[in-house]
Amino acid sequence: MNFVAFDFETAANQRASACSLALTVVRDDKVVDEFYSLINPEVDFNWRNIQVHGIHSKDVKDAPTFPEIWEIIKPFFKRNRLVIAHNNQFDNSVLKKSLERYRLPIAHYQTLDTVKTSKKFYPGFSNHKLNTVSEELGIKLEHHHNALDDSLACANILIYQHQKFGDEAIRPFVKNI
Repeated sequence: MNFVAFDFETAANQRASACSLALTVVRDDKVVDEFYSLINPEVDFNWRNIQVHGIHSKDVKDAPTFPEIWEIIKPFFKRNRLVIAHNNQFDNSVLKKSLERYRLPIAHYQTLDTVKTSKKFYPGFSNHKLNTVSEELGIKLEHHHNALDDSLACANILIYQHQKFGDEAIRPFVKNI
């Protein structure tokens, strides 16, 4: 299976406040590339968000802005490209709101939510949070809420599910944006 797993962390309650992003590229069920960057969100940080991910304004003061990052990552967000996330409503909305904020064209791509696949395939888990699903499946998740570690865990969850259940079981979860 070929796809990209992505994860954003945000500086504040606004979705258009991305402060870090990671992509994990998968080809034929193998991780072949990774991308990670801090992002200067050009907004103030909320203390609650800092508590979650540990990123402070001083960490991103010299980081690229979202439009600069978008120039690097936009080839991954094309029609007929599968881009996944764990709780993809959040990550897809961060992307959409960031594109809108900077008046950039909205991306259209295929998406899949590994929370939904996990709920379907593993209804007996105590919950379907990324750290719980990773632990239950024996997938390494070094630092939860580090975008790179989260995107890698998400990618490995779908690889595991694809190898266990196959294309036909995964296909109904793919949606177009």
